[in-house]
Amino acid sequence: MKKIGFLSFGHWTPSPQSQARSAADVLLQSIDLAVAAEELGADGAYFRVHHFARQLASPFPLLAAVGARTSRIEIGTAVIDMRYENPLYMVEDAGAADLIARGRLQLGISRGSPEQVIDGWRYFGYQPGEGETDADMGRRHAEIFLDMLRGQGFAQPNPRPMFPNPPGLLRLEPLSEGLRERIWWGAGSNATAVWAAKLGMNLQSSTLKSDETGEAFHIQQAAQIRAYRAAWKEAGHTREPRVSVSRSIFALVDDRDRAYFGNGQEEDQIGFIDERTRAIFGRGYAAEPDRLIEQLKTDEAIAEADTLLLTVPNQLGVAYNAHVIETILTQIAPALGWR
Repeated sequence: MKKIGFLSFGHWTPSPQSQARSAADVLLQSIDLAVAAEELGADGAYFRVHHFARQLASPFPLLAAVGARTSRIEIGTAVIDMRYENPLYMVEDAGAADLIARGRLQLGISRGSPEQVIDGWRYFGYQPGEGETDADMGRRHAEIFLDMLRGQGFAQPNPRPMFPNPPGLLRLEPLSEGLRERIWWGAGSNATAVWAAKLGMNLQSSTLKSDETGEAFHIQQAAQIRAYRAAWKEAGHTREPRVSVSRSIFALVDDRDRAYFGNGQEEDQIGFIDERTRAIFGRGYAAEPDRLIEQLKTDEAIAEADTLLLTVPNQLGVAYNAHVIETILTQIAPALGWR
């Protein structure tokens, strides 16, 4: 059994071919797709965060709105770039959104991906400390965020406050109990997956990772997941961790599917996400249901994960994406034992 959700990058473009031509379109359609996915029986609605781009960027208003319109589905991100975040303010935003959703938030965080602008985090007022890289800074922000989510008091109260204080040092409010165990780290390498396990974060592994062995993407990703689970066990955590992988998967069941995805990517791709990092990009899947089922049976990383996030082409509109999700849930997942 697997939890199955969708992951939207939240693109918009003024092109006449797009069903999402503005930021307002993307935000409102994201809410509507989450509602539709819940009605179809999906388990999660996840959203990507990109700055300086015509994509979703400010996650917490959207997460809170989805939480208010739904009752069961998990609501999350994949991922928030921690290089841009004030971790203390983020605790307040995340706590409020999680309380509105009644404890359904699943926050994916990371050091981020290649950016639209050069060192965009500098415009947000952040810069690495002496001897730090921007990746180090992102991980430092993440550790502060995790620490603050424990809810321990740390701030000295004013002796003459506007409102009465509880005794002792003060913590950030509102705090949502249990959210600390629903934080995920988007790991691009085996080493960062191991680091996340030691800190007690769940693991998100996307459709790309550092090419560390030259093997097929799904084999490298499965090895990453196994390394993460071994590190989790070694760290002595008492709960079971969760692991998600993302995939582009389209069952070709009608003329729309064939027109959009009939010539889908069949092979992994190699590229560079920066000057030094060779990356492998996982293949997409698009085929008639019987063939698609056989292809997915061979994906070792999907087999290792407990959660599968389906990347959706949000610019094709809510109705079409609901069709994509429904087809996977009803025609593909049962045949693979995911349902």
